[in-house]
Amino acid sequence: MTRKALSMITAITIATVAGMAGFYVYNPPASQAAQQAVPPVTVAVAGDIIGTMRPEFSLSDVAGQLRNINEWDGKVLAINFWATWCPPCIKEIPEFIEIQHKYEAEGLQFIGIALQRPEEVTEFMQEYGMNYPVLAGEMEVIKIAESYGNDIGALPYTIIVDRQGLIHYVKRGPLAGETAESIISKLL
Repeated sequence: MTRKALSMITAITIATVAGMAGFYVYNPPASQAAQQAVPPVTVAVAGDIIGTMRPEFSLSDVAGQLRNINEWDGKVLAINFWATWCPPCIKEIPEFIEIQHKYEAEGLQFIGIALQRPEEVTEFMQEYGMNYPVLAGEMEVIKIAESYGNDIGALPYTIIVDRQGLIHYVKRGPLAGETAESIISKLL
């Protein structure tokens, strides 16, 4: 077999595997899609943080203002770790924007925590019309995510906290809007 033929077979194989991976990410198997539509369930994470008090942290928003999680005490919080380079993260943001708009007056607060530099996020926020605060950073975001049970660095990663500050729900990977709304509406 010639080098050219071998290179072509390798390229075709890589493209096929990448295409299958992309298809799987955006079109999960029926059993996984059905799981996302199920009402809230406890998702096991490191240290099983469900039912525990949310960890306290401070982090700068994209404008450089230091924000503390305590400023949203008394609200139902949906804390979403994400990045602009993460396709599943980008896919769920429009649904989060819609849910924030729908339930803001009832005490819901989404908080985006981007795993990247603030200047990399600002244009994205404007383009998507994000209607909730976005905090950003690098190593400090990883440490905060770990304190919320994300021991494997998954993105997206969402935590839903009740008005008393107790962690009610944790989701590694994309969170379907209907699932998020179902959980949040019961806590409002």
